[in-house]
Amino acid sequence: MDEQINNFAKSRQDIVSKIGAAAARKLLRDALYFIAVGANDIILLSSNVSLSHVENIKYLDNMISKFKSQLLSVYNLDARKIAVTSAAPLGCIPFERDKFSIDDCVPHVNELVKLYNVRLKILLSELTKHLAGSIFIYMNSYTTLEDVLQNYKSYGFTNADSACCRVYGKHGGKLPCIFFARVCPNRTQYVFWDAYHPTEKTNFILAKHALDGSRQYISPINIRQLANS
Repeated sequence: MDEQINNFAKSRQDIVSKIGAAAARKLLRDALYFIAVGANDIILLSSNVSLSHVENIKYLDNMISKFKSQLLSVYNLDARKIAVTSAAPLGCIPFERDKFSIDDCVPHVNELVKLYNVRLKILLSELTKHLAGSIFIYMNSYTTLEDVLQNYKSYGFTNADSACCRVYGKHGGKLPCIFFARVCPNRTQYVFWDAYHPTEKTNFILAKHALDGSRQYISPINIRQLANS
């Protein structure tokens, strides 16, 4: 994330050089910014089952503290309309199901996700309140993907627990989608593309909820409203 912010700072300077500071400031403040981070950190945390609850909380609080400083950096580079995804129900991805050898979602992983998401939502609300002209959007990927997983047949899926691109593992979660992996005949029937990521069809559903969804899925406003603000 820090590296990407540095790249953004360089791009911002290039824009300033080409169109001038005033025009660049207006362009950057009218632009939409989408940030999706945190999932890999939580997956790493969930792997260490020996950690106590207090240690888990400390780890999550450190994540939020670091992310706050990064979001402040983005704001100071003239970003104002910023949409941030929550962590999804990571306990339900094929990787976690196979790692813990269970067919259902892994409860302790999803509990860590919920603890992180609560902190993230509070952070974004506080930033919007205290940073003039800003609006930080909380994209509730957890609720959206959970709805897809619980009602996958109504969305047209036939498989909600396994990877379409798979190598090894009951749910295809033991290895990533590498060159000798087997790919399912119809990826539109699968919620998950590989051990970690949703398919294009699933991502389209998530994007649709972000664009026009109610506060259950995205708050305080959706992406279309953000673009028009």
